Amino acid sequence: MPSPFPGMDPYLERPSLWPDVHNKLISELQSELNPRLPAKYVARMEARVYVMEEGDSGRAILVPDLRIEKSTTAADRRSAKAVATIEVAEPLEYLLAFEEEISESYLTIQDRDREALVAVIEVLSHPNKMAGSAGRTSFLNKKREVLASDVHWIEIDLLRKGERLPASPPLVASDFRVTVSRGNARKMARYWPIQVRQKLPAIGIPLRGKDAEIAVDLGVVLNTAYDRAAYQRSINYSLPPDPPLSPTDTKWANALLRAKGIR
Repeated sequence: MPSPFPGMDPYLERPSLWPDVHNKLISELQSELNPRLPAKYVARMEARVYVMEEGDSGRAILVPDLRIEKSTTAADRRSAKAVATIEVAEPLEYLLAFEEEISESYLTIQDRDREALVAVIEVLSHPNKMAGSAGRTSFLNKKREVLASDVHWIEIDLLRKGERLPASPPLVASDFRVTVSRGNARKMARYWPIQVRQKLPAIGIPLRGKDAEIAVDLGVVLNTAYDRAAYQRSINYSLPPDPPLSPTDTKWANALLRAKGIR
């Protein structure tokens, strides 16, 4: 069953669901590319690992709040009978500060003959777009490393919430954005500004030298991921998406869902 939306399904952006969607999109991109790549190329999933410390802005999304329920048993005993001397220390409670190790997957295309990295394909996660988070720092460090080389950079941002990098001149405002920066033409990147009502584009994944780029229809990739992962079972389309749509897009989405018989 495909998503009821013509392009990106805004209900997939829910922070609790997106990590699964993120990994599934990476997996489907790999499955789409490998059968069509020339024999000397291979698409492989890699992982970028970073540590999210206590107080990191990304923890509100990835790490659920912890609550401690204080026991009143000891206090009740003390109030019942005051004692002059405490022979055994009573235990108290405190919240341990801890670090969370986060692993984010991304896709690479490698030239096996030359043992060289050809392209990096990133699907953004919520922490990648949160100012001050370790996830954004890790993502930007990887991006700077790639952009300083001749490796192609493909960035797929299907999240409306969060900060995008400033550009000069400013890029067309949009709900979603896909960028392809070729290693041999770094100063002239191509990008697709995409609104929630639009279909996702087919983009070209560049390779080495005169090898033809591989066309990938992101709409097909998304619907395949949606169907195989049965995301409709995890979504309640009777509720607003998280984050919410604009008022005009809300009216459009409500009419669309009613027309599909989902509302």
